[in-house]
Amino acid sequence: MAFLKQYISEIYQAVSSLLKGMKTTGSYFVRPKEIITQQYPDNRADMKIPERFRGEVVMTHDENNEHACTGCTACELACPNATIKIVTKFDTTPEGKKKKALDTFVYHLELCTMCNLCVEACPTSAIKMAQTFEHSVYDRSQLLKKLNKPGSKLRAGVE
Repeated sequence: MAFLKQYISEIYQAVSSLLKGMKTTGSYFVRPKEIITQQYPDNRADMKIPERFRGEVVMTHDENNEHACTGCTACELACPNATIKIVTKFDTTPEGKKKKALDTFVYHLELCTMCNLCVEACPTSAIKMAQTFEHSVYDRSQLLKKLNKPGSKLRAGVE
């Protein structure tokens, strides 16, 4: 008999919980307190994107076309699904020593899960997550991006 009493009690609690949720939903349907849904793409001019939104990885360059990426490959190692590929080269310093430098920073946007692990792993803060979100293209090859700009070089003082 105790089993039947517990069974009926659980059914009552489930129906009670369902009705409580339906009451909340119904009150928002009849008298919405605030409008949450944004009418995209009509509201592009006044759209509010949260500050912490992760759109895609970008490499920051200054006005002299200099970046802070040393080619250490920490972001490539931190990426869980091989979205980033760092191609390095060896430059010769004025003292005659060979030093590893960034040649190409390849980013596969179609593979990226926007997890932010690469940004966290970067010791020089050379990359960051941008606020862009419209990535629809007809050709997948357009999702393969080279993040370092042509002719860019390492910013002085970055090691």
